[in-house]
Amino acid sequence: MIQSPGNRVRLTSLSACAGCAAKVPASELARALAGLPAPTDPNVLVGISTSDDAGVYRLSDELAMVQTVDFFTPIVDDPYDFGRIAAANAISDVYAMGGRPLTALNIVAFPVESLGTAILAEILAGGTAVATAAGVSILGGHTIKSDEPKYGMAVTGTIHPDRIVTNRGARPGDVLLLTKTVGTGILTTAHKRELIDDRALQPAIESMVRLNDRASAAMLAHGVHGATDITGYGVVGHGGEMARASGVALAIDAHAVPLFDGVLELIARDVVPGGTRANLDDHAAFVEYADDVPHAYRVALSDAQTSGGLLIAIPRDRAERVLAELADLGTVAIVGEVLSGPAGAVIIR
Repeated sequence: MIQSPGNRVRLTSLSACAGCAAKVPASELARALAGLPAPTDPNVLVGISTSDDAGVYRLSDELAMVQTVDFFTPIVDDPYDFGRIAAANAISDVYAMGGRPLTALNIVAFPVESLGTAILAEILAGGTAVATAAGVSILGGHTIKSDEPKYGMAVTGTIHPDRIVTNRGARPGDVLLLTKTVGTGILTTAHKRELIDDRALQPAIESMVRLNDRASAAMLAHGVHGATDITGYGVVGHGGEMARASGVALAIDAHAVPLFDGVLELIARDVVPGGTRANLDDHAAFVEYADDVPHAYRVALSDAQTSGGLLIAIPRDRAERVLAELADLGTVAIVGEVLSGPAGAVIIR
């Protein structure tokens, strides 16, 4: 067990994979799910067939329930920040669907016998702080003993059945808006390897703990066609899911994607998390790079993000209104456009 100079346990030393980089690769998950029967209940409005961010179940003609679950291993060493990041990440799925998050259940796996309960209490306090900011009530949860810490939430929200935002709504001619900076996987890996200090990591932490509530409200106010949030499969992976679900192709301008300072230099030093390497292998099946796209950008666009931004498909004139509304965030950018096929392709130019 590695401890920090202040005699604090380095939580990231207790896990092999950090944050959303711990996700099962998309191709392997697809094989595992392939034999499962699809829901037949007509009230299931969004299920697993399009790899969307959350499930949606209709309760009445005017009310539907949004449900999601997300948990992972520590991506930072500070327990309170870990809790905040995990909660923001879980709640984001409801925002991506255009829903209003209401309640959550904590999910905890923790080595309580070796670490005690004080660190766990800090993790839960961090999660509670973000849930409170989102207007989410934590109703309880479930804990198990585990050598590797894990924390997250199962989140429930509501939405009108006719106003669901899915990843299958992108239309040719839409532009793509991205609402957070990219590179959390690279920076957190560099910090775990002690290649960058706390100060260099801080912008990524601030991004990961920030809720996607304002981005969600802005896209709803200005006529969004489709959206997804960017997490463990990176910009290319989640963009590819949107392209397949919508029957379109996406073109992403590599140099338009906002990256954290130092990310490209770290990639050049081969500071790349395992989840990002797995993504690159998976994405080779559907991504096409222009010859002049540097290798470091190819890696960055497949970097496994934790609590990333929303990728929004929206007409250009409406996108400008969203940009104006979120201008104070300083991280929102038009990063590409939606094309008419080949369905599922992602073109990086």
